[in-house]
Amino acid sequence: MKVSREQAARNRDKVIDAASGLFRTHGVDGVAIGEVMQACGLTHGGFYNQFASKDALAAEACTRSLAKGAERWRAIAADATAGDGAIAIAADYVSVRNRDRPDTGCALIALGSDAARRGGELASAFRDGLETLTAILETSSPALSRDAALARMAQMVGAMVLARGVADPALSDEILAATRKALGADDEITPRT
Repeated sequence: MKVSREQAARNRDKVIDAASGLFRTHGVDGVAIGEVMQACGLTHGGFYNQFASKDALAAEACTRSLAKGAERWRAIAADATAGDGAIAIAADYVSVRNRDRPDTGCALIALGSDAARRGGELASAFRDGLETLTAILETSSPALSRDAALARMAQMVGAMVLARGVADPALSDEILAATRKALGADDEITPRT
């Protein structure tokens, strides 16, 4: 049965969204195409009608995830009190929510190693998303130069990688709290229970 163009576009979006969450949770190599298709209720065979390869899907999933993050950051910066969006962004980013929900968290945290190993389209999507988020940081605070925005990005992403990676809830909370304090976003972190 042939699907309409509209349904094919909806199916493609479902695949990208499912892959985005799965890749951020398990890494690109930790997820099979069949798992992605099953997660959105489609058959494995339909994948190659939509995407040239798993790498192409990973790049699109990364792009979509980072674009949604950029929308979030722009909204946070626009709503920031005291005019410093970079602090408000750090408060949102270096968070228990972002740590504990890799499926909805930032792709920079989850896919950095995959982008480095795989290269190609995924690395390009990763770089483009990083550049966009860095530019948002830079323009969200009058005090941030590009160098300072890049350093802030590295500190936020690195802190989240460490907070997710340690097998010690108390140390993880300590990493979040110390980083938030260093970034001027040191309101209280709710520890894991």
